[in-house]
Amino acid sequence: MAELQTLHLAHLPPDLAVHVALYTEVQNAAYLRDQLLQGNQDFEYALIDASVIISTTHVLAAVFRAANDHLNKRLKSRNVHSEIVFSLGANNNIAQSLRSFGITAMTSNLLAIKLSTDPSITSLTVSQHLSTSIKGTLVEFSDANLANTADIAKIKKLYRLGGIGDDGNKGRRRRKDGSEEGSHLSDGLNDKEKGGGAERERKELEVAILGLVALRGAV
Repeated sequence: MAELQTLHLAHLPPDLAVHVALYTEVQNAAYLRDQLLQGNQDFEYALIDASVIISTTHVLAAVFRAANDHLNKRLKSRNVHSEIVFSLGANNNIAQSLRSFGITAMTSNLLAIKLSTDPSITSLTVSQHLSTSIKGTLVEFSDANLANTADIAKIKKLYRLGGIGDDGNKGRRRRKDGSEEGSHLSDGLNDKEKGGGAERERKELEVAILGLVALRGAV
């Protein structure tokens, strides 16, 4: 059975633990979002729609940046948890980042992140609160599971990276049914090769996204 994962990121104080939970099939996203909007302190988390996260590195880069800004008193948003969501964006528009990456009423796959900014925040307290608050299936926080929940088209649109992964489609002719030549197994591409192509695309996207986020942090 999957459990809440507690991480300690390099170059951050050991007591600033990062608690991460990935949920699928979430049934009460609207309620959770309402708690955030109402400023309910019990729900001070980074609640992120997992469909816009490409990998663990992607979201942990945002966590590190937000935590570092928190420690150096450079937060631009309400708290360190909203700062995590803001840090996922490729520009300095806080409201846009919260809309694009934060939980929505329609979110079905959810990342919940909590930092131990106070000694009372522990793995146990976070786990207990999430288990009674989120109606969904807790799964392992891993690249494999995020690959299943990621909406590649949406991620490309958010970061304006539409050209990544399209090289293999250039120059292909369309059949009468509208499909592209070379797009079916009968064209000589097996499942393993297709999977490898998808993985390469995710890696290319991850590198490009991390570069965009780092560039935004430098300005």
